[in-house]
Amino acid sequence: MSTYDDLPPYLLGFPGPLRDRLVAAVLSGAKTSTTGLLPEYEAEGEPLPEAGQRAVLVDSDERPVAVLEVTGVRVVRLADVDLRHALDEGEGYGSVAEWRAAHERFWHSAPMREAVGDPAYTVDDDTQVVAERFRVVERLA
Repeated sequence: MSTYDDLPPYLLGFPGPLRDRLVAAVLSGAKTSTTGLLPEYEAEGEPLPEAGQRAVLVDSDERPVAVLEVTGVRVVRLADVDLRHALDEGEGYGSVAEWRAAHERFWHSAPMREAVGDPAYTVDDDTQVVAERFRVVERLA
């Protein structure tokens, strides 16, 4: 039995090209932050992550690729996400506006609207987001 078998999965995006890019960014060290919607946590009845928690990052095929440790969590208004957080998402954003536009496209997608239980869901400046920071503890792949 591996030391990570009892850890929950850490899922970035939905399986497919986006998740594959995000996982690669984590493994390269470029991605050390991520952002989720507080309403998604609420809709799914999921507790917010806490600093010190560990989880297993999985790829699109649900294979474990790394053990991650949460190093910080903030719940902030979407309008208050700062440049450091946007840059640390490791997806090549040069500004908060670029980061936000890409995230809005994702959050307004059909799968996300399904996840929050509202087919017309949209975000605005006051939408509460979960700004999470993490580090790779161990590579598994």
